[in-house]
Amino acid sequence: MTQTVILGVIGSDAHVVGITILEQALEAAGFDVVNLGVQSSQEEFVEAASANDAEAVLVSSLYGHAKQDCEGFHRRIAEADLDVTTYIGGNLAVGQDDFEETRAFFREMGFDRVFDSETDPEEAIDALMADLDMRSTESEREGHAVSA
Repeated sequence: MTQTVILGVIGSDAHVVGITILEQALEAAGFDVVNLGVQSSQEEFVEAASANDAEAVLVSSLYGHAKQDCEGFHRRIAEADLDVTTYIGGNLAVGQDDFEETRAFFREMGFDRVFDSETDPEEAIDALMADLDMRSTESEREGHAVSA
């Protein structure tokens, strides 16, 4: 079964190269990728995830304003009753000195994983495969518990 991921650059950010590279790497790894492109709204991510029965939503931001752009993002996902893995990556904060602080902030926001702009696409894809495999295993266990 092919797993679907939603990919896009959030907010007013117009940096397209990174998501293009990531899209190609994800497709090569066997994922079905819906690339929203640049300057995507929270609503577009949520609608695409819902319409495509996605397993994951990958948010990119390179212009340093991800904190503002992602405010309320996971509330929208919850309101849409979506069960998706969420990742964010890029240059997420202007003047970012300590990425661990930035990572902690976005984890508290609800993102499952947070990557900096230097992350190799293969590292993110390996993490995604592991996370989605773990989720499907948990779902199978829950399904067996219900049917037993």
